[in-house]
Amino acid sequence: MVDKKNSRKQDILQSLAHMLETDLSARITTARLAKEVGVSEAALYRHFPSKARMYESLLDFCEESIFSRVNNISSSDQSSLEKCNLIALLVLNFSQRNAGISRLLTGEVLLGETERLKDRVSQLFDRLELQIKQVLRNQAVQDGQSTVDSAAMAKLVTSLIEGRVQQFVRSNFKIDPTASWDTQWRIVNQGLASLV
Repeated sequence: MVDKKNSRKQDILQSLAHMLETDLSARITTARLAKEVGVSEAALYRHFPSKARMYESLLDFCEESIFSRVNNISSSDQSSLEKCNLIALLVLNFSQRNAGISRLLTGEVLLGETERLKDRVSQLFDRLELQIKQVLRNQAVQDGQSTVDSAAMAKLVTSLIEGRVQQFVRSNFKIDPTASWDTQWRIVNQGLASLV
């Protein structure tokens, strides 16, 4: 019974993510979602107390997917700038593979939703920035450089990530978030390397 309940929850979340990716101009309501899943609205509420909780579950998936890998990258033997590049690519590739969730990350579909959801998205990017800052700070300490402004560098990298996700969503998923990334990262890398 537990497996069937979890399976239904997964069906609901997958349908919601699909609707976020394909229904770009329509507001997603629980009635429309229930129809997509093939259940009643009451059945939706047996699995999730609110639409906000459904969005939170998608954000949980996003955080688990991203930060488990960010931790692996952070503990690898690469240079701090290569780790920043890999973290950025991780988020951008996740965004491309999960276009509907990208709309959550930009806050576009959260208009009219609870403030808690918007705060949650902000916290996700704050946490990402903190992880990048820690990667840069650890390298600076290891190299004996106390003058590196890891906070400013982390903010720049995080802004690049957010901007590319925003562009991907704004283009209705036509502009690949990783397009020309290698060329652009090379330019950013040169600037950051001069500060490290």
